[in-house]
Amino acid sequence: MTATGERVDRVDERDRVIGVVDRGDAITNLWLHRVATTVCRDAEGRILVHRRPETMSRFPGRYNWLVGGGVEAGESYERAAARELTEELGVPAPTVRFAFKFLCRGVISPYWLGVHEAVVTGDLAPDPEEIGWHAWVTESELRDLTGRLPFVPDGVEALRRYTEGRHATRPARCPE
Repeated sequence: MTATGERVDRVDERDRVIGVVDRGDAITNLWLHRVATTVCRDAEGRILVHRRPETMSRFPGRYNWLVGGGVEAGESYERAAARELTEELGVPAPTVRFAFKFLCRGVISPYWLGVHEAVVTGDLAPDPEEIGWHAWVTESELRDLTGRLPFVPDGVEALRRYTEGRHATRPARCPE
């Protein structure tokens, strides 16, 4: 058992709560649970990219474009996403908008991944235990970076879905 003390909702394949468990146990036993993440954009529309510290237990030194973590038992995806932004980036009372969710067959364990969006203005105060480095990049630069740098694999899958989903709902337009 790999208990973390973090209580999460154990959910089924339709994202319905079937119990409350320790997140470490959910991961070890491959039980579905919930994770909330956010795509952070600045006022110019650029996306925040960050590198996880080498001391992280999961994906040390890997890059990611999503900020987030486990949804606590009884917590909504949106509330968890906002809480994680405050904890990891020092963003006070952020407003997040739900974008989509999907059943992620993650590298470590399966989970429901809720993806949100937020415009982040002002200075960031990243928690050094969560974020070792960060920068703002364009979508084009992000796609290039995911091909060149070691990114968290689940984040790469979420980026594919995010990009496809957004462009599928937009009217066609000429390439920029």
